[in-house]
Amino acid sequence: MRKLPPLRALQVFEAAARQSHFSRAATELCITQSAVSHQVKQLEEHYGERLFKREGRQLRLTSKGELLYKELERIFNELSDLSMQISGDSNDQLRLAVYSSFAIKWLIPRLSDFRRQHPQIKIRLDMIADDPELSDSVADMFITGQSGQLGYHHHLLHKERLIPVISPSLMDSDSLALDELAKHPLLTVDEGPLGLDWDRWFVANNLALPAEQQQHIFSHVLMAIEAAIAGQGIALASDFMVQADIERGLLVELDLPDILTGFEFYFSCKQRRLKEPAIAAFVTWLSLQ
Repeated sequence: MRKLPPLRALQVFEAAARQSHFSRAATELCITQSAVSHQVKQLEEHYGERLFKREGRQLRLTSKGELLYKELERIFNELSDLSMQISGDSNDQLRLAVYSSFAIKWLIPRLSDFRRQHPQIKIRLDMIADDPELSDSVADMFITGQSGQLGYHHHLLHKERLIPVISPSLMDSDSLALDELAKHPLLTVDEGPLGLDWDRWFVANNLALPAEQQQHIFSHVLMAIEAAIAGQGIALASDFMVQADIERGLLVELDLPDILTGFEFYFSCKQRRLKEPAIAAFVTWLSLQ
């Protein structure tokens, strides 16, 4: 005979641990906060171990609580998968966490093709500025710079390369020589700890920035790209971000050296979820882009 802990208390504990908050767990489960506290206390009495500890206003798991939560997350996920297999249901509502620049300049223009092929699958895009925690509580799928997390499938999408681009309206001929750079302002992006992108370009190519070179500084590459399209100078842009603009004749890639930034874009999702029909369809579509 199996000796099982109180199953309802396990469900409540898992929600409280995932949310790191009793009141949010109560809202999710449609019960009161005191009911959450009661169920967690019942589970702690069953095990004779504290599962949560308070540090100031923060609610944290103890080492035993962390162990229990990790196993419950796996078990509940497997139960959810099994339930969908038996009932024939599928999760056709997917959340994709993605950098805003990648979404705006690469993904969104292509999404209509995916929606045409799979009209039943709804993709919600959640824009991110920094790499989030890879967790189902954040999103179902991710496009970030992260790779290597255990339990996750990671697929390399792109190695970022910066290329010099200019509006064709500024071109006197079919090309622009290196010594002609000073004729146009450089649309420079301040990348924080990495410094100015054009400074990195000159260093990478063993060149000196001309003393008379004019620069306009931007805090985001999307602004520099739009300034280049408007004919305000020469920008350094990720190749994937300006591909469509080049194809439409809004920008011209200059025959000058490019530089690899060392940044790589990865698609990620939980390994066990690759068999879900909606995620499998998105992964297949993405691999063909």
